Amino acid sequence: MPRRQRSTIKHYSEQEIDRFFRVIDSPRDRAIFRLMYHRGLRASEIALLQVSDVDLSADKIEITRLKGSTGGLYHMCRSERLAVHAWIRKRGTAPGPLFCTNRGQGPSRQYIDKLMRHYGGLANLPEDRRHAHVLKHSCATHLFNRGESLEDVQDHLGHRNIQNTLVYAAFTNQRRQARERRLDAW
Repeated sequence: MPRRQRSTIKHYSEQEIDRFFRVIDSPRDRAIFRLMYHRGLRASEIALLQVSDVDLSADKIEITRLKGSTGGLYHMCRSERLAVHAWIRKRGTAPGPLFCTNRGQGPSRQYIDKLMRHYGGLANLPEDRRHAHVLKHSCATHLFNRGESLEDVQDHLGHRNIQNTLVYAAFTNQRRQARERRLDAW
């Protein structure tokens, strides 16, 4: 039986990510998408976040993952910190979902995808990549482009099986050029 061709992982370039975040004017939406991108979260995982999961004094966040992935306590990077702090200043620290809808629940996957299509359109991103899961793909790809090891990316994304991480490890031109610079004097 012939092997099925693996499709290329759809992700945003770092320039597209910058463009995406520049069009988001809502502190809540900026915090949602910063966490999704920098933590590699699924849309359904955003809805699980509670105010109690955020430790503002230590700039850490407790992530609960779904689909058999492992969560944990993570230090927020500068962009996440700024976005989450700005959102909590506006939201307040009352217990409950970190990102509350008007029904008092965390946002649904459909709502997150609706926001993604809206901001993706404003940022003039390709239509076939205007869905939330592209942020997870972008996170993994950008971590590899920054030189993070396979094991570190696996841990960052919460993958139990390293095979799930390997799909993101394909060489990009950026990684290839970095390797060429490292090996130039070899």
